[in-house]
Amino acid sequence: MIRIIADDKIPFLKGILEPYADVTYLPGKQITRDAAMNADALLIRTRTKCTDDLLNGTQVSFIGTATIGFDHIDTQYCEKHNIKWANAPGCNSSSVQQYIAGALLKMASEFRFNLIDKTIGIIGVGNVGSKVEKLARLLGMNVLLNDPPRARQEGEKNFVNLGTILHESDIVTVHIPLNVVGEDSTHHLFNEKSFKKMKKGAWFFNSSRGEVTDTAALKQALGSGKLGGAVLDVWENEPDIDLELMAKAFIATPHIAGYSTDGKANGAAMVVNSLCKYFDLPLKNWYPENVPQPPAPEIIIDAKGKSDDDIIREAVFQTYNIAGDDIKFRFSPSDFEKQRGDYPMRREFTSYRINLKGKTEKVQKMLEGLGFKIVSSTPNLHEVLLR
Repeated sequence: MIRIIADDKIPFLKGILEPYADVTYLPGKQITRDAAMNADALLIRTRTKCTDDLLNGTQVSFIGTATIGFDHIDTQYCEKHNIKWANAPGCNSSSVQQYIAGALLKMASEFRFNLIDKTIGIIGVGNVGSKVEKLARLLGMNVLLNDPPRARQEGEKNFVNLGTILHESDIVTVHIPLNVVGEDSTHHLFNEKSFKKMKKGAWFFNSSRGEVTDTAALKQALGSGKLGGAVLDVWENEPDIDLELMAKAFIATPHIAGYSTDGKANGAAMVVNSLCKYFDLPLKNWYPENVPQPPAPEIIIDAKGKSDDDIIREAVFQTYNIAGDDIKFRFSPSDFEKQRGDYPMRREFTSYRINLKGKTEKVQKMLEGLGFKIVSSTPNLHEVLLR
């Protein structure tokens, strides 16, 4: 029987692999070389750094991370030592889309501007960036895209260079992996020089990796008034974050943009299925059966007298309270890991149906484009008799 060490915060996992494997659950930071010495496989999240320090001398032959990112895995070491590794690309892309929707709509409401008048520059147009692009286009924003690997592969027609993004965007949002070296290095891609190129009053969003941003440079850009504000879900040196930067951010959250219940279920399923395929276990195409439903899956919105943005905002905010995550984090930033580990249920747009009264075809299509189900608001006989 194969032996597996699994991060105890990977949801929906307990009891699934036990019929086929000996599974030990540990907190991510306790998955050490000693713990992994006799393991055949590791199922991890970002807090477990799979380098030679952890892997050397073990019999680990498979590593699965239930995350999109894999910069915590030394992939060169794994390939050199015949260790198969797998991540969960795109597992939480709709969750990040929901987070960015909440941030954009909150920002537009509080600062009283229309998103349709703004240009958004999206850095990194993979699984996540593509969902953010779809959101921005549905909101009527002018969209600029930057993705050098895709531009090389597909041609530059649909992409612009980083300088154009920085110079022309009212909002820059980052959805890139952390690459420390190479042609597409992203470490401190956003530095003093980058921020100086941005429009005065522009906004900076980062929900990718904290290390793509130079913290000192971002603090300076915010403090000087060069930037209008920042929405930050990721930080350098997590979980020991820069409190001065947190104080300057408009929205600050503890790396939970992708933490929807759907995203977690997708990540767990992808990593379990990769492991089962590698070890030829009889569990095929597994997906959690016990994903909880939202407490109020039907959202009733009276569209009369409301703008399209107001209607979208009302729908999004009823699925996700981004302000609540921000307040909780500011109140206790030292609980960074605890807030991630104990993150409450958050279902994505596809889990909700909207009863839209007085709807217009345009806003209905916008909501359906985000994944909401629209239900008929035709009054029943009882409602008619009461009128």
